[in-house]
Amino acid sequence: MDELRDRVERVVRQVVLETLSSLGPGVTAGLPAAVPAGRRPLLVANWKMHHTAEGAREFARALAIAPECPVEVVVCPPAVLLPVLRAALPPGSPVLLGGQNLHPEQKGAFTGEHSAAMLLDAGARYVIVGHSERRALFGEDDAVVGRKIRSALDQGLRPILCVGETLAQRRDGGTFRVLRTQLDLALSGLPLPAPGPATVVVAYEPVWAIGTGQNATPAQAQEAMAFLRDRLAERFSHAYARQVRLLYGGSASPDNVEALSVLPDVDGFLVGGASLDAGKFSAMLAALQRGKGTKG
Repeated sequence: MDELRDRVERVVRQVVLETLSSLGPGVTAGLPAAVPAGRRPLLVANWKMHHTAEGAREFARALAIAPECPVEVVVCPPAVLLPVLRAALPPGSPVLLGGQNLHPEQKGAFTGEHSAAMLLDAGARYVIVGHSERRALFGEDDAVVGRKIRSALDQGLRPILCVGETLAQRRDGGTFRVLRTQLDLALSGLPLPAPGPATVVVAYEPVWAIGTGQNATPAQAQEAMAFLRDRLAERFSHAYARQVRLLYGGSASPDNVEALSVLPDVDGFLVGGASLDAGKFSAMLAALQRGKGTKG
């Protein structure tokens, strides 16, 4: 039954994409001319295990973002660099900080881990949850991801939930099934009423594109992210889903950001390697603004 449903959903989405394409580039180019209400573009840097204190300071000195920037910018360094980066950012900087991971418990005998309260105390306002590297290298399953989502929200952190399929799953036609399972299980433990749509971000990271230099085509990205928004609408409401921000996170770079930014369901990017260089990251910020038709 799941395979049949996946096939039907894929056919329907392909028909929609082909119909839009047949209407000409002017139609699709005009779709996101106005940023939907409540969905401020978002650019998130995930430094992973890179940079030292001096590198963080150099990045902060080189990254010049105006306080009135229409794009929300978040930098997620290694946890030990959160206080360093917070101190290095100039007064009045609009840049927010985020953690790359958290433990679902508030405290306890968990050597090497960090709680939501610790991240908040160090300056974080966001936290990445369920990144594919955490799932693949550290054995985090959907149940653990769900516990982390709830812990983050309970403590006042905004989770950036990562979901995405492997190359084998995509080739087998399982993209929608994987996204549905990951999204549903991550959110299944949340009590009603639903968390505010501004407090949860969903990042689609096709695992086959992370760190490979490949990236999803605009059609592939839009197809997957429209599916995620539809699932959020089914779980909460269409009004709710229209306000949740969705990020693309597969080898995003200055070369592909603008083309992906014009897609109606792409609200920003979760950036890995390209975020380590302030110049590249600034170029991506400018490209995102152009793609969304905003001014900075």
